[in-house]
Amino acid sequence: MKVELEADKCVASGQCVVAAMEVFDQDDDGIAILLTDEVGDDRLGDVEEAVAVCPAAAIRLVRP
Repeated sequence: MKVELEADKCVASGQCVVAAMEVFDQDDDGIAILLTDEVGDDRLGDVEEAVAVCPAAAIRLVRP
């Protein structure tokens, strides 16, 4: 599964990092960054939560 992040939409809430800290981090301004754009089954639930809680709808999963 691939993760896409539209950083220009990010409002720096940090909810993605709380939900999936192995996949997301924040830069010095609090804007989300991807640590990896490929997600295995072991992290899929965490990323689905990050998608659901993102207040800016800046994250999406792309299914093959």
